[in-house]
Formats: sequence, structure tokens, C-alpha cells
Amino acid sequence: MIKPIIFIGPSLDIGKAKRIFDADYRPPAKKGDFLRLMNCISDDDRVIVGLVDGLFLQDYPPTPIEVFQLVVKKNMLVLGGASLGALRAVELEKYGMIGIGKIFELYKKNTIAADDEVAVTFDPEKKQLESEAMIDIRYNLFVALRKGVIDKNTRKAAVKVAKSIYFPDRNYEVIIDETKRRYPSSSDYLESFRSYVSKNRQSLKEKDAIKLVNYVKMKYESVSLSETS
Repeated sequence: MIKPIIFIGPSLDIGKAKRIFDADYRPPAKKGDFLRLMNCISDDDRVIVGLVDGLFLQDYPPTPIEVFQLVVKKNMLVLGGASLGALRAVELEKYGMIGIGKIFELYKKNTIAADDEVAVTFDPEKKQLESEAMIDIRYNLFVALRKGVIDKNTRKAAVKVAKSIYFPDRNYEVIIDETKRRYPSSSDYLESFRSYVSKNRQSLKEKDAIKLVNYVKMKYESVSLSETS
């Protein structure tokens, strides 16, 4: 069985991923990557493929039909989660793709629906985020509410403002400043959130990406063990 292939970054730093499991980590997937992968793998090879990140703005992402062609191959196990992988897993679960994580579940239940919930822009060379995913903005506002940093009205206002901003321009400074402008009565709470998120920012996308890497590791080790026993 060949080493699992995982398309990842920027949801999870590859260095962190490698400390969990030494897979074949590849850059965010773009259109054509899955077709090229299918042509490079023989029918005798058993392969686990994980899809976390894909390109949204810099290039076209792999289409559902492209991923489907890999999912239905008998020697392939294809998993998705955290970002584009969660979207494709919801679309292709009935054909055998495995969805991993909370974001996959939120899409599956139609709690969220738009692609821009997970879309970000990033520096492909430095692998650094240049914008913030809407789903992570929601998550950090939710946690801040639970901890009493903000109130319900501030959370609702900030979510509304963030959603109205084009996804490449979403970052906490812009969101907080624009929410203060539109909802000045929430200014004190918003300043508290600014201080809080600068030190306590969390990423639901990263948490789900870690779950996917751990799942791939578990499946790979169990299959490898069965092949040697």
C-alpha cells in the first residue's frame, strides 16, 4: 500500500500535520489534480486520499465529477473535511466518500450552505492566511459569547457584517471596525472581542483537518497491519 496522499494547506500547517503522520502532503488541490492522480496510480495500488484544501480564487478547484471518478475506484479510499474537502464529501458521500469533522456535519445538515463559509485567500509561497474563513469567524464569536466576552446582539451583528464582506477581504480588524461603524452601541463588546481574538483565535478548520489526518493515519495503519498479518 502506497503512502496516503493528502491535499492540505492553509487549514493545517504541513509541519503540524507531519508530526501527526508522515503522509504524502500536497498543496491545495486545483482542477485536474485528481485526474492526474488517477492516471498515476495503477489498479493494483491501494491508496488513501485525503482532501482538505483546494484553490478557490487563485485557480479552479477540483469539480465534484473529477473527485467522483476517484471515489468510485475500488482501490481508492477518499476522505474529505475542514474546507473544500467537506463540501465535496457532502456531495459525494452517497458514492463512498467519507466526510470528517464538524464542518462536514454542518454542511450535511444544511446549517451552513455557501462555499464562502470555508473560502480564504492565502500566500501560496509562505502558506500564510490573508483572510479569515467565515466558519472560523462564526466559531470564534460563538466561543467569545460562551465566555462572556461579547453579548448575543454583538455576536449577531458581527456575523451579519462579516457575511456581507467579500471573502478575500474578511479579517477581524475590518469586521470589528465595520461592525462598530454600523452598530456603535456594541463598541465596548467589540473592543473586548478585538483583544480576546488577538490572543485566543481558534480555527475549526484546523481542528477538522487534524481529525482527518488522524483518521487517515488510523486507516493506513490498520490496512498495513492486515496486509502483513
